[in-house]
Amino acid sequence: MGIRLPSVLLSAKQILKMKSVSTRCQSDVPKGHIPVYVGENQRKRFFVPISYLNHPSFVNLLSRAEEEFGFSHPTGGLIIPCKEEAFIDVTSRLHIS
Repeated sequence: MGIRLPSVLLSAKQILKMKSVSTRCQSDVPKGHIPVYVGENQRKRFFVPISYLNHPSFVNLLSRAEEEFGFSHPTGGLIIPCKEEAFIDVTSRLHIS
C-alpha cells in the first residue's frame, strides 16, 4: 500500500492544462493556485496553493478524489469528496507548517 503520487500529480496537471475550462474559471484563479471543489453533495470552490500538492495530507485527499472520480473533473477543478470542515482543517494545518 503506497501513495500513488505520480498519478495524482498527473491528474492535477491534466486538469490545469484542460482547454475546455471556461475563461471565467481561468481568469479568477490566483497565480500559483488550483481550484478545488469540496463537499459531498453541495460543493464549494476553494483555491489551493500548488505547493500543497507535495504534502502527504493533501495527497491523501487527492487519492480519494482519484478513487471516486478518476481523471474526469468537468467543473474545471479537482473535486475532493470530503466534508468542507475536514478540508479546511487539513489545509489550515498545511498553511501553518
